[in-house]
Amino acid sequence: MKKNIYILFLLITTAVCFVSCNDEWEDEQFVQMASFKAEANDQGVTPAYLRYYPEGKVRFNLPVVISGSTQNTKNRIIHIGLDPDTLARLNQEEFGHRQELYFRQLDSKYYSMPETIEVPAGTSTVTIPIDFTLGDLDQADKWVLPLQILDDPSYDYKANPNKQYRRAMLHINPFNDYSGEYSGTLLKVYLDGSADDPLTLNTHRAFVADSKTVFFYAGTRNVEYLDRKNYKVFVKFTDDQLVVGKKKLQLWSDNADNNKFKLGANPSYYTKTEEWDAKRPYLKHIYITLYLSYEFEDYTTISGQRLKYKVEGTLSMQRDLNTLIPDEDQQVQW
Repeated sequence: MKKNIYILFLLITTAVCFVSCNDEWEDEQFVQMASFKAEANDQGVTPAYLRYYPEGKVRFNLPVVISGSTQNTKNRIIHIGLDPDTLARLNQEEFGHRQELYFRQLDSKYYSMPETIEVPAGTSTVTIPIDFTLGDLDQADKWVLPLQILDDPSYDYKANPNKQYRRAMLHINPFNDYSGEYSGTLLKVYLDGSADDPLTLNTHRAFVADSKTVFFYAGTRNVEYLDRKNYKVFVKFTDDQLVVGKKKLQLWSDNADNNKFKLGANPSYYTKTEEWDAKRPYLKHIYITLYLSYEFEDYTTISGQRLKYKVEGTLSMQRDLNTLIPDEDQQVQW
C-alpha cells in the first residue's frame, strides 16, 4: 500500500513539473530587442561586398533582427539613422594620428535608403534595402556607411544596447571579376641602376574602376602611402588574343604627366582558367594571372629628386565560387 502511495506521489510531482516547465518555456526567455545582423571584423567594420554594375548601381540588403526566444508579437517600426560619432571614435582607436588610414563616411549622393523599416507581427527578421550608386566613387579611400538603430521611449521597440548589434559600420567593397588580393612575390620592382636587387610586395590589391577595369598602386605603394593617389596604374581586361590562352591588358595612369608612366618593353597580358574542386564538386576555382610590364618615376618621396622604376613580372589570384548559392553575386567565398 505504501509503495503504491509513493508511486502515485512521484507521478503527480512529475506531471506538475512537466506542466510548469512547459509554461515557463512559453514565456519570453530573453528581451525582444532590435539588432543589426552585421558581424564586424577585427577593424570594427562590416565588409559590404557589392558587385560592380554599369554606372555602379547595386542594392545591398542589411538584415534587422528582433531578438528573443519567442516570435515577435506585434508590428514594429524600426528607425534607422547615421552614426558619425562612432565612426570617428573607431578611427581614433584603430589608427590614432594616422589619418591617411582613416575610414571616411560615404557621402549621401552615393546611396539611398528608407529611414524606417516595418517588422510585422510573427516575423523576426527583415532587410533594409540600401541602393548604392558608386560609378565615380574613388576606391583610393576607405568608405564606410555608419548606421545605428535609433532608440526613443515613444518607439514600440528597444534597440539592443550592445554596440556590436545596435550599430553597423558598412565598409563599402565594390568588386568585379578581377578585383581583390593578388600574390605579388613574382612582380619585381627595379630601381634604376639596381637590376640585381628588385623590390617585392607579398600582396597587391586591385581596386574596381569599372566592370572590366581595376587599378593597382605603382611599384611597392599601398593604401598606407599618403601620395598613393598620384601613382594609380589602371589595368583593363580585354578580349583581344595575344597568343592562344593569353589576352591583352591595357595599362595607363591618370597622372602620367607627373609620374611619367609608360609601358614596358614587353606586352602585358592575362590568363584565366577554371576548375572544379576535387572533394567539393559544388566549388569552382578561378585562377587569374597577370603579366605586367611598365615604368614610372617617383617624384614625391624625395623633394627635388625623381626616382625611376621598372616593374615587370606576374600577379596571381584565386577566386572560389560556391555554386550552391543561386545569387551569383553572393557566390564568392571572401
